[in-house]
Amino acid sequence: MKPEADHIVSFDSVRKSYDGEDYVVKNLDFKIRRGEFLTLLGPSGSGKSTILMMLAGFESPTQGEISLNGVVLNKIPPYKRDIGLVFQNYALFPHMTVEKNVAFPLQVRKTPKHEIAVKVKRALDMVHLGAFADRNPSQLSGGQQQRVALARALVFDPKLILLDEPLGALDKSLRESMQIELRHIHENLGVTMVFVTHDQNEALIMSDRIAVINDGIIQQADRPNVLYNQPKNQFVANFIGETNMLKGKVSTFDREYCDIVLPNGSIIKAKSSGALNINGEVSVSIRPEHAMLIDQTDQSSYINCIKAKVVETIYHGDHLRLSLNNGDDSTFMVKVPTQSLHGSLNPGQSVTVEFHPDNCRVLTS
Repeated sequence: MKPEADHIVSFDSVRKSYDGEDYVVKNLDFKIRRGEFLTLLGPSGSGKSTILMMLAGFESPTQGEISLNGVVLNKIPPYKRDIGLVFQNYALFPHMTVEKNVAFPLQVRKTPKHEIAVKVKRALDMVHLGAFADRNPSQLSGGQQQRVALARALVFDPKLILLDEPLGALDKSLRESMQIELRHIHENLGVTMVFVTHDQNEALIMSDRIAVINDGIIQQADRPNVLYNQPKNQFVANFIGETNMLKGKVSTFDREYCDIVLPNGSIIKAKSSGALNINGEVSVSIRPEHAMLIDQTDQSSYINCIKAKVVETIYHGDHLRLSLNNGDDSTFMVKVPTQSLHGSLNPGQSVTVEFHPDNCRVLTS
């Protein structure tokens, strides 16, 4: 099979079952672009780690083929795939120094000794650990150990690096700094990286592209801003960031906008998407930061307005998170910049919320 110039990995009709009946990965047809930072994002049990393990060679597809640079991998053992691996538990050898841990993949590949020294130094310098070569893993912090694991994955110049929730064991501040560190390393090296996580914020921060997975199926794969602003279905809208879902029925529609009748009879205008039908039931996704409070006495200049009552307020420093009830036993969330508040908002208080049609996404599934 000849590889496509801009793709390094290809999954062709890949399925995976552990019991021969239920499939944890279903009909996966997907390509990974050369040099991209791709994140497989999904909840526990969605199939994302199984996809990574099949690519690494630790699991075999039940059906279909996986190719790297045009070479089918199905029968190639992990150690011959030229793929670097980084796991959450680091998997460092405790009895070896940092230098020897990083050198190990080169020794397995019978690299000449004089080359090993040069490549190990280069890899450690990439992760800013050149001064720690003689230390044992037990003498390093969690973040430093993770960087050693990354250096070991980089040292033999692999075609592809797979990272399986590598930051999950780190505390919040260290995790955030490592996210930026990994991003910078990727930008500097240009190597293809495939990253598995269930953390949506991590995926948004780090990725060139995100594949959102649920129930063994890629629901949508695209750039972070596209996934966030143009989700294809309710699962993606709910899993990427936070959103409000208003249920309603289509009353009119054209190629650009549609009118949705809510259960209380009010009508809102939203961006059309998908196959719409008159009286068809849909959901409208509205991000909390796209809704704003307006003066209840002057609503004539606004297109979309709903009346609600404050249920709860949560202070987040730069913004106030409002939990509202719009009269149908559902919760509507609004993020209000703290500096824009004039006076207090108390539970039970009546408010009016406005949102622009361009920020309302109609979802049919």
